[in-house]
Amino acid sequence: MAAAALGTTVALAAPAGFAQAAPTDTEPVAARSAGATRSTATTTPAAAPAAWAAGTRAYLVITAPGGTSAVSGAVTSNGGSVFATYDAIGVIVAHSTSASFASAMRTVGGVQQVGATRTSDVPADAYNPALPANPAQSTTTLTESNRWDMTQIKAEQAWAVTTGSATVKVGVLDTGVDDQHQDIAPNFNAADSASCAYGKADTRAGAWRDVGTHGTHVAGTIAAAKNGKGVIGVAPGVKISSVRIAEPTSSLFFAENTICGFVWAGDHGFKVTNNSYYTDPWQFNCPDNLDQAAIIEGVRRAQVYAEGKGSLQVAAAGNSNYDLANKTTDSESPNDSTPVTRTITNACIDIPTELPGVVTVASQASGGAKASYSNFGNGVIDIAAPGGDGSTQVYSTLPGGKYGNMSGTSMASPHVAGVAALIASTNPTFTPAQIRDQLGVQATDRACPSDTRCKGTTTKNGFFGEGAVDALKAVGGSTPPPGAYFENLTDVTIADNATVESPITVSGVTGNAPATLKVGVDIKHTYIGDLKVDLVAPDGTVYTVHNRTGSGTDNIVQTFTVNASAEVANGVWKLRVNDNASQDTGKIDAWNLTF
Repeated sequence: MAAAALGTTVALAAPAGFAQAAPTDTEPVAARSAGATRSTATTTPAAAPAAWAAGTRAYLVITAPGGTSAVSGAVTSNGGSVFATYDAIGVIVAHSTSASFASAMRTVGGVQQVGATRTSDVPADAYNPALPANPAQSTTTLTESNRWDMTQIKAEQAWAVTTGSATVKVGVLDTGVDDQHQDIAPNFNAADSASCAYGKADTRAGAWRDVGTHGTHVAGTIAAAKNGKGVIGVAPGVKISSVRIAEPTSSLFFAENTICGFVWAGDHGFKVTNNSYYTDPWQFNCPDNLDQAAIIEGVRRAQVYAEGKGSLQVAAAGNSNYDLANKTTDSESPNDSTPVTRTITNACIDIPTELPGVVTVASQASGGAKASYSNFGNGVIDIAAPGGDGSTQVYSTLPGGKYGNMSGTSMASPHVAGVAALIASTNPTFTPAQIRDQLGVQATDRACPSDTRCKGTTTKNGFFGEGAVDALKAVGGSTPPPGAYFENLTDVTIADNATVESPITVSGVTGNAPATLKVGVDIKHTYIGDLKVDLVAPDGTVYTVHNRTGSGTDNIVQTFTVNASAEVANGVWKLRVNDNASQDTGKIDAWNLTF
């Protein structure tokens, strides 16, 4: 895939596996080739596997934790080879060309479950993996600017409390990360990065690099450095590691890869992992299917292991506009061969996102509404975050020093992972359960809209879970917030050659407004050269923040700083928008004031 040019929009059809990929929710991650010393891999390779042959399939052989050596011999005697072993959770990754391998292994004493992890052959690359490309880096003249997604979660205000601690490690389990990107390199942790493609840790320098663009974009949202260049991540002071679990060419995330990633996360001290994918090839894994039951159990054990080691998993809810609380059909599986339509029930789950302990994230549009593509479900969704929708997408890093836009729950999840990292930074003794609880308690309640699909209450429902993630409240504690915050999320239509206003009533603020009053503006309008935008103080004084610049550019999503120190803070402030030409129209989507 060609990398996007500086500042361009990425709107590519994603392969399946990216959290039931939205039309603009695209691919992978890359990392650094610096030869840092890394910890010993937690995977036991056992004996070298047999040479690859056509028809090689991968299986999970599940036994009691600590009991893998007792059944490894049976793998060989039944026509298989041991590819990797995770003894602490009782999981063997086995390869075999025998169609009867799984049924034969299920009769072996001590074996609890056996399941094929794919309906296609294991690639020959698994036996001698090629290193991902190391992209040439472009420098940027782009300076950091306030973005709608960061404003929506109050990230800029949270940074006055903390930008995150360098002792907090966040794992990006994805397509890889470009560790040499100018906005990622300062925070990249090569020592704890690896590839888990094919289900066995590959610790060669650069094995963790991006085989697409998806993972690098996710990494930037979490922890792009606050260095004056490009973008700023939610937690720009924490460290990020890449664990590539996507396989090259297919960009699919099979169960053995996820298991390897979670065990790696636990053993390498990741406080948080981000998981913007579902475990291929099944969109939903059903416990009444022997193969899928083994997948559920293997990944579940790996997640429990990681959480037991102090790691919280955050995952995307998926992009099929599907009610996860009322499952009826699955028409997208298996995605590594020929999908078929099958009847399913709620017993069938999207993994890892529906596993116990995992924080499930739905996506919001820029105005705070549920994104059109986002999966939902009362009792399934834990929290919501900005993921973009339509023309307003999430802007972040791309491989090769570039930047671009993407939309999807894949983009929402890293916002929550970043906030979780900020919580861990301000509360270093918190367990994963405590971080998870803090995310929910501090989320801003969002009631169901007039949509009969949304079930639940204002405090917890199927569209937003416990609410919209709030970075400021999540890290506030006893620290005074940097300033009072007021917002208006009501849409106001901007007609041709017309002037409209949107009010915000400010109360409870002592004295005058500050010399650095922050005015966050989200205006959806084609050809913004038509527009003049003013902030009107309670006494009628006008402060112009945008005056017919930008010509043919679409949308004004920006935070302006206004010296309003001569104005009394309390009263009705207005955002006034004047359209000065015909043909192009739009709306005030939202705006806010921070004192």
